[in-house]
Amino acid sequence: MAVTADLAVRIGKLTLQNPVMVASGTFGYGQEYHRLYDVNALGGIVTKSISLKPRPGNPAPRIYETPSGMLNSIGLQNVGLEAFLKEKLPFLKRLKGPRIIVNLAGESVREYVDLARRLEDAGGIDGLELNISCPNCERGGIEFGVDPRLTAQVVGRVRRVTRRTLIAKLSPNVTDIAGIARAAAEAGADALSLINTLLAIAVDADRWRPRVATVTCGLSGPAIKPVALRMVWQVHRALPRVPLIGIGGIMRAEDAVEFMLCGATAVEVGTANYVNPKAPLEIIRGLRRYLSARKLAGPRALVGKLAVPERLRGIPQGVAG
Repeated sequence: MAVTADLAVRIGKLTLQNPVMVASGTFGYGQEYHRLYDVNALGGIVTKSISLKPRPGNPAPRIYETPSGMLNSIGLQNVGLEAFLKEKLPFLKRLKGPRIIVNLAGESVREYVDLARRLEDAGGIDGLELNISCPNCERGGIEFGVDPRLTAQVVGRVRRVTRRTLIAKLSPNVTDIAGIARAAAEAGADALSLINTLLAIAVDADRWRPRVATVTCGLSGPAIKPVALRMVWQVHRALPRVPLIGIGGIMRAEDAVEFMLCGATAVEVGTANYVNPKAPLEIIRGLRRYLSARKLAGPRALVGKLAVPERLRGIPQGVAG
């Protein structure tokens, strides 16, 4: 007897119709891709980062393709909160399928709090994702997400002003991802998404110049998937009850399955949207086929089921190998 898998998953207070979301900064505000296909099929849409005021972004060149990946230094270019509420949110409110998660970017704890407070009364928003890879201008530019105390501070302050599902998006540019994750969860994050881009550089050997104007930039795409899988696995081991959203090089259904086996409840598709705009739909269909072929009732049957050899289970993270 054939088994039809139920793809619904739960993240914090939210039930998603399927575990495939689209990552912030790779999908605009949904309108652009809706011209190509019905985005109501998605489990969730994470908007492009929103700041209190419009941001022009970084100077060009700010994108460069690398083997199995992409470098970007967009600089959180966005329309700002007021334009988002007036021009972008009405479209998102009309969607019936995906959960709408607004990604927040701030340069101080107060900015994150002000954004969350302003959005609290806006309809059509299901959750907030905090981009804690932003530099904290009040602390000399250190990223919120590389210091557990700053992570706890921004998550905790936002938690006080919102009832919505709160997701902290973690930076991979740290030595102890589990420690940062614990700080975010204990401060009130309902879920964690990981990872953001890896800090990188590309060099032009002919002109002796960096390929991207800001010199350092973020690496995404399949090249970072092994790192992202490792970090999801580490955080799931440390915080098995906290829902995780895996991000990093997810191009096909099998990639999503790998993240779930390492501990992710859902995934966000990012760079793949540039290569194949319909990749999220193909991943949803492929995931359903994968589960049905194995007679699994749903994605939950995969979460955290990576078969680790017994001899390695007691070895501290980062030591094996």
